[in-house]
Amino acid sequence: MYQWRKFEFFEEKYVAKCMIPEEHEEDDTSKREKKERRIACCSSGRGKVVTGFDDGTVCLFDRGLKFNYAFQPHSSSVLFLQQLKQRNFLVTIGEDEQLAAQQSALCLKVFDLDKMQSESTSTASPDCVGILRIFTNQFPEATITFFIVLEEVPPILLIAIGLDNGSIYCIKGDIARERITRFKLQVENHSDKTLSSITGLGFKVDGQSLQLFAVTPNSVSLFSLHDQPPRRQTLDQIGCGINSVAMSDRSEFIIGRPEAVYFYEVDGRGPCWAFEGEKKLVGWFRGYLLCVIADQRTGKHTFNIYDLKNRLIAHSALVKDVSHMLYEWGNIILIMKDKSALSIGEKDMESKLDMLFKKNLYTVAINLVQTQQADAAATSEVLRKYGDHLYSKQDYDEAMSQYIHTIGHLEPSYVIQKFLDAQRIYNLTNYLEKLHEKGLASKDHTTLLLNCYTKLKDVEKLNLFIKSEDSIGELKFDVETAIRVCRAANYHEHAMYVAKKAGRHEWYLKILLEDLGNYEEALEYISSLESSQAGMTIKEYGKILIEHKPLETIKILIRLCTDEGDKRGQSNGVYVSMLPSPVDFLSIFVHYPHSLMDFLEKYTNKVKDSPAQVEINNTLLELYISNELNFPSVSQSNEGSDFLNGASEKLSNLSVQTNGTIADHKSSEKDKGRLERRKKGLGMLKSAWPPETEHPLYDVDLAIILCEMNAFRDGLLYLYEKMKLYKEVITCYMQAHDHEGLIACCKRLGDSVKGGDPSLWEDVLKYFGELGEDCSKEVKEVLNYIERDDILPPIIVLQTLSKNPCLTLSVIKDYIARKLEQESKMIEEDRQAIDKYQEDTQTMRKEIQDLRTNARIFQLSKCTACTFTLDLPAVHFMCMHSFHLRCLGDNEKECPECAPEYRSVLEMKRNLEQNSKDQERFFQQVKNSKDGFSVIAEYFGKGIISKTSNGSTSGLRSGNAPSSSGF
Repeated sequence: MYQWRKFEFFEEKYVAKCMIPEEHEEDDTSKREKKERRIACCSSGRGKVVTGFDDGTVCLFDRGLKFNYAFQPHSSSVLFLQQLKQRNFLVTIGEDEQLAAQQSALCLKVFDLDKMQSESTSTASPDCVGILRIFTNQFPEATITFFIVLEEVPPILLIAIGLDNGSIYCIKGDIARERITRFKLQVENHSDKTLSSITGLGFKVDGQSLQLFAVTPNSVSLFSLHDQPPRRQTLDQIGCGINSVAMSDRSEFIIGRPEAVYFYEVDGRGPCWAFEGEKKLVGWFRGYLLCVIADQRTGKHTFNIYDLKNRLIAHSALVKDVSHMLYEWGNIILIMKDKSALSIGEKDMESKLDMLFKKNLYTVAINLVQTQQADAAATSEVLRKYGDHLYSKQDYDEAMSQYIHTIGHLEPSYVIQKFLDAQRIYNLTNYLEKLHEKGLASKDHTTLLLNCYTKLKDVEKLNLFIKSEDSIGELKFDVETAIRVCRAANYHEHAMYVAKKAGRHEWYLKILLEDLGNYEEALEYISSLESSQAGMTIKEYGKILIEHKPLETIKILIRLCTDEGDKRGQSNGVYVSMLPSPVDFLSIFVHYPHSLMDFLEKYTNKVKDSPAQVEINNTLLELYISNELNFPSVSQSNEGSDFLNGASEKLSNLSVQTNGTIADHKSSEKDKGRLERRKKGLGMLKSAWPPETEHPLYDVDLAIILCEMNAFRDGLLYLYEKMKLYKEVITCYMQAHDHEGLIACCKRLGDSVKGGDPSLWEDVLKYFGELGEDCSKEVKEVLNYIERDDILPPIIVLQTLSKNPCLTLSVIKDYIARKLEQESKMIEEDRQAIDKYQEDTQTMRKEIQDLRTNARIFQLSKCTACTFTLDLPAVHFMCMHSFHLRCLGDNEKECPECAPEYRSVLEMKRNLEQNSKDQERFFQQVKNSKDGFSVIAEYFGKGIISKTSNGSTSGLRSGNAPSSSGF
C-alpha cells in the first residue's frame, strides 16, 4: 500500500475554531463551563450539522458551520442523535431526571424541526413529537454503545440500539403515535463483557429484504430481519473497536482494524485493504474510503482518503485528534475533540485532470474519469491528450489505441490528418475500420479505407470489410462510395458484391456492361429481378444491351411487357394496363430501328388490346413508311469500303467496280426491305381501321404526314378514300399523271348511285383542260360520263377544254351534236307543254266567267254520297255534286268529294310560302343543282319569288280568288 501514489484531489474549504456559539456565553463562569463541555455526538442531513453536548444541549449549524440555534432536549446529557433525511426530524437519546428509582433516566425523543414552540420570550425549541423509554422490565438497562435509525415508509422508523452486553434493542413503528413494537437481538455471549459489546451497526436494504450488520470486538454478525424470528449468521470471528465501522454506497459493511480495512457482504467477508495503523475513524464518501489513522510511534493522526478503484490516495493530511466525521454540503467535516472543525471538499474534475496532465499521468487520468462516471466528452478529451502524448513519443500503435476510444466524440479528421502525415497507413486503416464498425463513417472515410486496402493490396482485409457476415442486413459503410472506389481500383468483383448485396442493381449492371462487357450475365441478372426493378434497369442500360444482344434483350422486354412467366396467354385489358408499356422503352431503340420494329411486332402479336396500342401503331407506321432506316453499321460499312478504296492504287479500277457492285447490291437490298416494310405499313393502315369503327387505332394526321413525307402514295390513297376526301384522292393521281388510274378512280368514287361524288368528273375535266398535252382519248371517256349524268352544261365543257391547245374540235364534236339534238327535243317538248297549259288556262277562265255571270241548273236526282233518290232537305255545291243534308253531317260548307283535292292544293301553297322564307335552302339548291338557272326559274314559276315593293320582299302572295261558299 505504501506504493500507492498520493495526490491532492481534496482541499480544505474552511476551519471552524469552536463549535460552541459565543452568543450563549454570558460571564466568565458560564464561559469556562461551556468550554469544558464535550461534544458527545454529531449528525448531519437536510443542509445542517447537529451536535449534542454532554450537558444536554443540541446546537444546529447551517452551511459554513454558521450557528443557527440551540435547544436542550435532555436535562443531563445527549448521548446519541441522528438527523433524519426524509423528514426534518431529529432523534436523540439522552439522560433526563429520574422520575422513579426503578426507571432508567435514559429516554429517546423525536423532534420536528419544522415546528417551533416558544419556551420563553427569547428562546424557542423544536416541537417534541414523541418520547420513549428505552429500557423496560422486558428490556433491562445496559450501557448504550451504538445507535442507528433507518427510515422506512414514513412515519415508520426502525431504531437499533447496541448495548455493551451484546444485545441489540430494536424499536419499530410510529413513535409519535406510540404504535411501536420492540424486539431484541443477541450476538454470541462471551464471559468477558468487553468482547461482546456492540461496537457498530449497519442496515442493508435490498428490495423487500432487510438485514442488519452487527460487529463486536471479536465477531461480525448478520441478522435477517425479514425472517420471523430474525435469523443470525456469523460472518467473521474478528471485529473492531468503536467508531471504526461504516457503510459503503453499495451497502457493504466496512470495519477498520489496525492491520487492514475489511469489507463484508451478506455472504461473508469480501476484499480487504492492508492499510496499517490504528483506525480511529472509518467512513465512506462518494466512492472514497476515509480513515483517520493514529501512528503509535509518533502519536500523530493522519487523515487519508483512498480511491480504491484507482489504487491511489486522493488526499492525506495530518489532523488533530478527531472525535467525529460527518458529510454534508458535498464536503467532509471533521470535528476535533477540542471542538474545532475542518471542512474538506473535493476539487473539480478539471483541476484534478490538470494536475495529472502536468505529471503525464494519463493512465491515472483515464481511470479517474471512468471510475467517477464523468461524461463521455470529458473522457474523450483525456484519451485524446493521452493519444497526443503517445504520438509525440512516436508510439503510434498505442496512440492509435487511445484515439480509437475517442470515436464518437473526437472529430475523425483530427486523427486521420495525423496519421496521413506520418504515413502510418496500417494504424490509419485500423482507425477507419473501427469508425465503420460503430457506424460513424462518412463517404470520405469509406473512400479512404478502401484506398488504404487497395494500396496495401490487402485483399483479405478487403474481403473481410466488404463480405463480412456482420454486415448482413444494414451495411456499415456508404455503398455508392465503396462501389466507386473498388471500380477505380479494378476490384470489380468486390464492387459487384456490394452492389448486389445492397440491391443497387444499376451499379451492378454498370460494372458488368461498362467495365467487364459481360452482356450475357447482365441479361441473366436482369431476368432475375422483379418486374419493376427490371424495367428500370432496362431503361437505363437498354441501349448498350440492344447494341450487343438485341434478340435476348427483346425477349426480356417481351416478358416484362406481357409477363409471360406468370400470366401466359392472358390478354385481359385490366391486367395488361398494370404491366409496363412498350412505349416506355422506345428510347433505348433510338439508334436501332430494326430492333424496335422487331420488338413492337412481337408485342402486338401477343397483346391485341394494349392501352398504348395507338402509340405502338404510330411508331410502327413510322418505321414501315420511312424511306430509310439509318444504322451505325451502314456508316461503318461505308468506312470499310473507303478504306478498301485507298488500300492499293494498283487495284483502283477493280475497287471501283467492286464498290459499284456492292452499292448495287445494297441498293437492291434496301429497295426490297422498303417494299416489304411498306407492304406491312399498308396492311397496318387497313387492319387498324376496321370498317365498323369510326376512328382508327392510330393517329390519322400523323399517318398522312408520314405518307406525304415519304411519298407513300398507296397509303395516302387509302387514307383519303377512307376519310371520304375524294378530291384529294384524284389529286394524288393527277400529281402522278396516272390518267388510267385517275379515270378508274372517278368511275369508282364519282358514281352518285353508289354514294359517290359526281363533281369529281368536273375536276378531272378541268385537269385535262389545263394539262397542255394531247389527251383526246381520256377526254372523250370523261365526256361520256359527264353526258350520262348530265354533270355540266355544254358551255362549261367548251370553256374548260378550250384552255388545252392540244385538243381539237373533233374531240367534242359528237358530244356537242348529241347535246344540241337533246336540247332541240327539250325545246319542242317545252313548246307543247306551253300550248297545253295555255289551252287549260283558257278553259279555266271561261269556266270562271261562266260561274260569275250565268246561273247553274242542278239536275242530279240521286245523292252523291248514298246514291239514294235525292229528297229535301238537300245541299247542292257549285262543283255539281248534291247530297242529303243528313249525309253531310256537321260539314255543310264544302263538298266531301272535292275537299281532299282542294286541301292538297292549299297545303302545297302553304309549303311554297314557307320555303320562300328559307333562304339557306334556296341557295343550297342553287349550289348543288347542275343548272342553277332552272332552280331560280322554278321559284319564279311557282310564284315563290315576288316582285319587290316598298323596299321589301314578300313571299308568295296569297292571291286567293273569291269563291262562293260552295268551294
